[in-house]
Amino acid sequence: MKKIIKIIFLFLIIFGFVSCGYQPSSKFARQTLGEKISTSVIISALDPENTVLIKDAVDNAIIQVFHASVVDKNHSDTHLILNMSSPIYVPIIYNTDGYITGYRMQITLYITRLHGGVSTKYTTRGYHDFEVAPNAIVTDKDRFDAIRFSAVKAIRAFVAQVSAEGARAKE
Repeated sequence: MKKIIKIIFLFLIIFGFVSCGYQPSSKFARQTLGEKISTSVIISALDPENTVLIKDAVDNAIIQVFHASVVDKNHSDTHLILNMSSPIYVPIIYNTDGYITGYRMQITLYITRLHGGVSTKYTTRGYHDFEVAPNAIVTDKDRFDAIRFSAVKAIRAFVAQVSAEGARAKE
């Protein structure tokens, strides 16, 4: 009897999603961007090492979130041009002696989307909070990890913007 109730309950949940027109946001984003996406990152003269981190994070997001293919610019439906601001470190945690023990790192991504001859610009921000030992400097590993995590959050914000565009275009 319990098994039948579980099956009926599961059926009602599935029926609820189907009948209300639920669609994952990645579908709207894919409708806006297309199935084949190419990317390029403008290298920052102040912080060239982070360009590779941003490029990898964007390509991974395209594959994982959009479920699209990363291709050469000549074969793409959409081309994304990314430019990253210089990272900003803001102290957010102090210990009882007044030493900084935590930072918030913020980056801003400026993304230009070229699709069908139309250029659309987006600005997204990503944050990452991390701790350091009291009176210590931020190591390169801490810095790279913070940039990578911040970039992923900024890309997720971009995904949300593109998904919202796709949903509005469908209406």
